[in-house]
Amino acid sequence: MHLLLDLVNRHKAGERVGVTSVCSAHPLVIEAALRHALAHDTPFALVEATSNQVNQDGGYTGMVPADFCAFVERIAARVAYPPERLVLGGDHLGPNAWTALPAAEAMAKAEVMVADYVRAGFAKIHLDCSMSCADDPVPLPERAIAERAARLCRAAEDAFAGDPAAAPVYVIGTEVPVPGGAAEDLDELAVTGPEAAIATVDMHRELFRAAGLADAWERVIATVVQPGVEFDHDKVVDYRPERAVALSRAIEPVPHLVYEAHSTDYQTPQALAALVRDHFAILKVGPGVTFALREALWALDAIERETVAEGERANLRAVTLERLRAEPKNWARYYHATGAALDLQLQYSLSDRIRYYWPDATIAAAQERLFANLRETPPPLPLLSQYLPASYAAVRAGRAGLDPAELVMAQVGATLDAYNGACFPHD
Repeated sequence: MHLLLDLVNRHKAGERVGVTSVCSAHPLVIEAALRHALAHDTPFALVEATSNQVNQDGGYTGMVPADFCAFVERIAARVAYPPERLVLGGDHLGPNAWTALPAAEAMAKAEVMVADYVRAGFAKIHLDCSMSCADDPVPLPERAIAERAARLCRAAEDAFAGDPAAAPVYVIGTEVPVPGGAAEDLDELAVTGPEAAIATVDMHRELFRAAGLADAWERVIATVVQPGVEFDHDKVVDYRPERAVALSRAIEPVPHLVYEAHSTDYQTPQALAALVRDHFAILKVGPGVTFALREALWALDAIERETVAEGERANLRAVTLERLRAEPKNWARYYHATGAALDLQLQYSLSDRIRYYWPDATIAAAQERLFANLRETPPPLPLLSQYLPASYAAVRAGRAGLDPAELVMAQVGATLDAYNGACFPHD
């Protein structure tokens, strides 16, 4: 996949360049990301699905890998995004969705999933076997993690049947805490030690080559480490470059590898720029963009209350809260408050578990009605300024219209601005 390889090679040659990886299955977020990439003429757009979102069993989106590819490609066609500049990735591909099973069964399912991702056209594969299965020790030994990653790489290589120049690229390693934001309160995170980071790379290299995957190793472009960034319900641990100096330098002599930084959501523009400078050249963002989506939808709900007669309102916010309380399975493990405090967590937690609920039929119908109401009664500029200042600025600058979908995408785009500035600081 030459687009990612070229970017990593540019970074390794000394250019301060990176890429934003948008990890979301929401159509408005994906459309916003593609429109943002077009507006800024970035070399390519990288959209990723996680193993929990998309797998052969449907994941929580109901999509198998081929479905997700077709879904994103339809959005790209609608906005005239060049297909040759669209890169799809699979995040945390391993036994994560099946850890309740014994390791042999979970890994067999993970092999099927990785092969399905590759056959569907995903070009960037994160091999993550760090999680313990039902009969595994906790934590899983490093060597077992690397052996399983090599096994999944073999499944991916065997599944690929296209032009060798378009063969998938790989990411190894994982971050701590778990993907999607910490479940507990945070104080300060331990930064991965440079020795540990390089030991992970060395072990994977050894095991890949022993498994006959030397060619695939040349397409390993990144390893995931913990640079000291994370977020929980209402706090963000910001990147402190002085704590990661040794880690940053450790990757410099390693051929064709950079770091991939997960949980960069809510980092400041300055922190994101420092991460790219320090060789965290792949910046993953997920809850950060869906949080912006929710902000915009709640703002449009507030505008509706100001402009639409009571009996005609969609009441999206109230409908969504009702559905969250009726179906707690996607948040009950993470939110432990009660009463009004729980309402705050359900809506405003930075971990944004509300993102799992947008496809719900009742919520989707309320959103559709909200958009129809605001298309019939477009929001006046003073209310946009009051409730959606970033979208108001985009409208005033001619970058967005008053259609509610455009207003939502402008809010998401404002979040992506910081990532683009970090990845292409001279644009």
